[in-house]
Amino acid sequence: MKKDARENSFKSGHVYNLSLYVLIPGIFSGISVLSFVIALNVSNYGIYNLHSMIWILIMIVFAFLCGFLIVWQVLRPIKKFIETTGELSLFKKDAKEGVGRVQNELDQFTRVSKEVTKVLTKIEAQEFFSEIIGESRPMRGLFSQILKVARTDATVLIMGESGTGKELVATGIFNHSERNTKPFIKMNCVAIPEGLLESELFGYERGAFTGATARKIGKFELADGGTIFLDEIGDMTLETQAKLLRVLEEREFERVGGTATIKADVRFIAATNKDLPQMVDRGEFREDLYYRLNVFSLMLPPLRERKNDIPLLVDYFLEKFEGSAEVSPESLRYLLNYSWPGNVRQLRNTIERSALMTDNGIILPSHLPEIILSETEENNGMSYYEPDERELDPETMSLDDRLAELERNLIIDALRKAGGVQKRAAEHLGIKERSLWHRVKKYTIDVNNFKKNTNGEGTINNL
Repeated sequence: MKKDARENSFKSGHVYNLSLYVLIPGIFSGISVLSFVIALNVSNYGIYNLHSMIWILIMIVFAFLCGFLIVWQVLRPIKKFIETTGELSLFKKDAKEGVGRVQNELDQFTRVSKEVTKVLTKIEAQEFFSEIIGESRPMRGLFSQILKVARTDATVLIMGESGTGKELVATGIFNHSERNTKPFIKMNCVAIPEGLLESELFGYERGAFTGATARKIGKFELADGGTIFLDEIGDMTLETQAKLLRVLEEREFERVGGTATIKADVRFIAATNKDLPQMVDRGEFREDLYYRLNVFSLMLPPLRERKNDIPLLVDYFLEKFEGSAEVSPESLRYLLNYSWPGNVRQLRNTIERSALMTDNGIILPSHLPEIILSETEENNGMSYYEPDERELDPETMSLDDRLAELERNLIIDALRKAGGVQKRAAEHLGIKERSLWHRVKKYTIDVNNFKKNTNGEGTINNL
């Protein structure tokens, strides 16, 4: 059997395992011998005498031993790490990834490094950004960017549609910055009347205008030494934009009605749901201010571009909601196929509203807003949401994703054989019925598609 496997491996183009303990010292020896031969030829001594042959042999042995010791010192901790991670459930079934394939050590190191990197990014997201829910590829990239810019004092411009979590990202940047013990002042530019925005930002002196009976400290002054977050900055007037530009460039300002110059040691974080470059082209936003704000930009992905995170977000909102409610697989199917123009904020409100309408703690499609049901049926034909093809590519899929896809296919096969009867399917899989129910919910499998029809034949549509 082993011989057949080796022959199949050879025929399929796979390479046998060659230990780095032999390969690298061998390269060392070859380079040393080549250098020695070249030196002898240049010096006209030649290599075809006994003395030269002895020296070549000595150099081969010496170079091989030196290379072996170096590789042994370098690879010993790495191999120990590989062996340790191999005991974890995350990697135990790795041998089944390719039949008839023999991995060399370099392939193994690369594979484990990728798996560990993915796991660490998920742990990092949960540890550092507990309020920002997401494990999809766009969100992992966003977390990495946040950590990089948070440790600096660079001005950050956060762009994204309404409801994508811009304030949460700004808070995450502040929490992981060196200014996290200093003030963090938040201000929504669109929530303040146009005539009061300037006085809110810069403050005012007594008597500056009617009703100014006492001095007022502005947001910039309150944020001195810390961070100020200006949300919806695209709604700021051109006049106020000009004054804000001075603060960004010179770090100083005057209160309304005052003459004294006040220094401002403030880090700026701005956010908008508008297309600032288009506003610049239309003359609605100052070009110099845009480039001054756009030192480090973060583009938050809309929910429709990271639908893999919807089940995580649903569970998170249900945990925060008072009471115990769960989403049925059919309802989750609708949630996955909806476009979510209001993004995460709309999803949160939908889950809270639907949970309030449940009678037995299960959110059914009838509890969801009509717009979600109608759009899903009209535009998606009630089909299941399919993950990004890149996520299903064997070359890019992680071990977790491959095992999840395998588990989903096993469940579908068991349900098909059981005619949609979950109890029988659970028995076939050797698990408890409740455990199967949770997996059906997790993978958004519609059990009704496997129910026997009038002809006694099962259906497996819309998978």
